Amino acid sequence: FHARCLQCLQCPRMDLCHVPATREKGWYLALMAPNVKGPNYAWLDPSRLYCHPQGLQDCVADLLQPFQGDAIDMVAGIDAMGFILGAAAAATLRKGFLAIRKAGHLCVQTVAQPYSDYSGREKVMEVRTDAIAPGLRILLVDQWVETGGTMRAAIELVERLGGGRAPLCVPTGVATICIENSEGGKWIQERYKCSHCVPPRLQPRFDQHQ
Repeated sequence: FHARCLQCLQCPRMDLCHVPATREKGWYLALMAPNVKGPNYAWLDPSRLYCHPQGLQDCVADLLQPFQGDAIDMVAGIDAMGFILGAAAAATLRKGFLAIRKAGHLCVQTVAQPYSDYSGREKVMEVRTDAIAPGLRILLVDQWVETGGTMRAAIELVERLGGGRAPLCVPTGVATICIENSEGGKWIQERYKCSHCVPPRLQPRFDQHQ
């Protein structure tokens, strides 16, 4: 991390104008804010980096770089924080954006998928049935993969609607700021093309929530 970026973690306000002279992949991770509210919350708040214009641009660029040259028809983002990165990725790619919602918000015909989130809570997500056709190539985007339950449920939704027909595989890939080396995270990385922003040297710290 750049020394000045590290100061952002302690400062009450972020310097939105400061950009490091050398922007290595993941420099913007230092803009994220640590948990100050206790164990009922996630250990880190990535959304703080979205406030920094260059940080957000570089984050999206890094997420999309591994998919350059890949055929992508649509970007799907997972409720709720995946909406931010997903919509930004869709705009960059000039593709449409599909919202994968928590159950109970869509007034049209949907298909639902139960899942357990990172905290172990049982939830249900759903997606509209008129947007995904067999063979559509979809990039799935979320903010974070911890246990993998949420992303795996989104993958299953897309594959159910798309039929998972070869040679046009759906989903095309998974993009998220961090994929932890949990059992669920490994399951996703072993089966799908994945992109994340954490440098290998820092991955153990993220896995241990440090």
